[in-house]
Amino acid sequence: MAGAGSAEERLNRTVGLIADGLKADVCSCYVLRAGEVLELFATKGLLASAVHATRLRVGEGLVGLIAAQAKPLAFADAQNHPAFVYRPETGEDIYHSLMGVPILRGGRMMGVLVVQNKTQRNYSEEEIEILETVAMVLAELVAGGLVPRDEQLSYDGNALLPLRFEGIRLNAGIAIGHAVVHRSHVSVQRLVAEDSEAELARFKEALAGLHNQLDALLNSADMAQGGEHRDVLETYRMFAQDAGWIGRIVEAIQGGLTAEAAVQKVHDDTRARMSQVSDPYLRERLLDFEDLANRLIQHLAGKASGPLDLPDDTILFARTLGPAELLDYDRKKLKGLVLEEGSPTMHVAIIARALDIPVIGRVPEILSRVEPMDPVVVDGDTNQVFLRPGEDILSAFRANLALRVQRLAAYAAERDLPAVTKDGEAVGLFVNAGLLADLQYLESSGAQGVGLYRTEIPFMARPELPDVEAQTQIYGKIFELAAGRPVVFRTLDVGGDKVLPYWNGASEENPAMGWRSIRITLDRPAVLRQQLRALIRAAEGRELSVMFPMVAEVFELDKAREILGMEIAREASLGHPKPKRVRVGTMLEVPALAFQIEALLKRVDFISVGSNDLVQFLFASDRGNPRLSDRYDTLAPAVLTFLKRLVDACKDRNVSLSLCGEMGGQPVDAMALIGIGFRNLSMHVPSIGPVRRMIRSLELGPLEAFMSGLLDRPDRSLRLRLKAYARDHGVDIG
Repeated sequence: MAGAGSAEERLNRTVGLIADGLKADVCSCYVLRAGEVLELFATKGLLASAVHATRLRVGEGLVGLIAAQAKPLAFADAQNHPAFVYRPETGEDIYHSLMGVPILRGGRMMGVLVVQNKTQRNYSEEEIEILETVAMVLAELVAGGLVPRDEQLSYDGNALLPLRFEGIRLNAGIAIGHAVVHRSHVSVQRLVAEDSEAELARFKEALAGLHNQLDALLNSADMAQGGEHRDVLETYRMFAQDAGWIGRIVEAIQGGLTAEAAVQKVHDDTRARMSQVSDPYLRERLLDFEDLANRLIQHLAGKASGPLDLPDDTILFARTLGPAELLDYDRKKLKGLVLEEGSPTMHVAIIARALDIPVIGRVPEILSRVEPMDPVVVDGDTNQVFLRPGEDILSAFRANLALRVQRLAAYAAERDLPAVTKDGEAVGLFVNAGLLADLQYLESSGAQGVGLYRTEIPFMARPELPDVEAQTQIYGKIFELAAGRPVVFRTLDVGGDKVLPYWNGASEENPAMGWRSIRITLDRPAVLRQQLRALIRAAEGRELSVMFPMVAEVFELDKAREILGMEIAREASLGHPKPKRVRVGTMLEVPALAFQIEALLKRVDFISVGSNDLVQFLFASDRGNPRLSDRYDTLAPAVLTFLKRLVDACKDRNVSLSLCGEMGGQPVDAMALIGIGFRNLSMHVPSIGPVRRMIRSLELGPLEAFMSGLLDRPDRSLRLRLKAYARDHGVDIG
């Protein structure tokens, strides 16, 4: 690709080779210059006079959009896309389709590589991957001499220009606003007390003020509906009343420290002890104590003021944040949250999800780069934060938000329409839930019920094992919010990446296949008995559907059913009201269970496929490993053949079958599942609308005929064939 000649001559030869290799009519390379300008540096197909003359701002046109979002895009009909910008000097009016990828080097945006065709061409995922690979090579060429270094735009080197950061998604969504930097720490100036009794009185007064403040938060409108986010705050309130914590502070004051210094000393001691703990859940609880210490010192310093004055579109930046600290901010003005630290199980993330605030965590060094009132875009869908974006980037994201609003409005308008194919086949659409807050969307989404309720969230949000009474209240609330719709309760599924603070299991080399789920609760049957007892009591007079997770052999299911039978008999002997009916099912995640399918089907009322774990176990591929996460496809023939055999077996035995993994919420995947016989799918709430629309545009008969000839193919994936089928048959896959 390199060859002799100047860098620009090599680039000209390269774009010609790319065009020939991809059978494209045009290949062009745009290089990023200072001032957020993308300059056309080389082309085969566009007018040669446009080189160095055609310039686009980042965010302008489709090329600018690719640079702004730093991700590949492909359009079969580019000229009708709302972001398309026509530049007559290029002569591109005869080209209809466009595929482009960012040129990235070391996380820095260097430019955009684009191909175009005269026909309306649907570029394949393989072609996108090829172009991305070529762009990686071109990045070295661009960095090696095409543009002087002082003219290259760096997303991480110039405070006057945009910065782009990547993190992990703690809650999805897009937010646009202005930066507010969270500063909670109050410096302790006076260390030694002159009057210990006076300091004790100050401490008691400040502690009472802290408790009153937390009570006010618990009584706020955001907490009124209950849910796990309220459980989190109540747990936090319990920490504030912890006798050991308060006693150590009192001892430090009696030892001669000021109240502020005593609070700080106890916190420093706690941090030193807990810094040696490897359990991520326990380490995250340290954040709650840090929040409490800062809040108590603020009360002592007389700085525990009321609501903060915020801009109407606040994006909050912090190293980390306690759950009560987040609630200090005006919910109507708070649009997004960016953290230098964080994980999905931290308490503030649970609160943020309940309040529908987009959150990006683990964004290193963001606090050293952000300034108060900087314009910000938080893209929780692609795990990116854009700091000081140009107007064109902002316009692109505003347009994205507007399209989201339109789509959501369209899906909402269709919520009462049945999920029925054009030839009359009904498909049940259910939601996956893990928070009580998730159930408020049952009505607005038009879902038929809850296909999977993850009962482990309340266990993870508490400092100790919830007793039978607490669990009964939680499950009873779920039944109430479901308002007669069916709910499938999955029993406790912890272990692996879901850690409980009060179970100190040994570290495992491969926790996904270790001591987790049903393996834990069968080894600790008292925990399972208490949970089943609570479910039976909460179901009083209603239908109860219980599903056991991670079952690998029928023997495990028999043991779990035996415990369930014992609890049903126990409640009857005590004269407690019984459920109207008890349905028993299992998750099918471990492939071994499918080889006992005949014995299994005699013992269950329903089966739900957990596609996330099933696929990783089928391919022996850790889906958390970034090198492997995209290596195998859910629409591989091996996966669909496995599922088709399961569908046929369940149909023969008249056992209800559903799928509750991420696969069911993707329109293309859902179309394939329906094509092989699935009639019940459970997914996250936002997927209900797109999947319903796909079903209503689908004619099932031709799809079944088409898929019957696909499963024996040696293809790595059937995704492209299924997308082409959807396009050719007018199936709306978004």
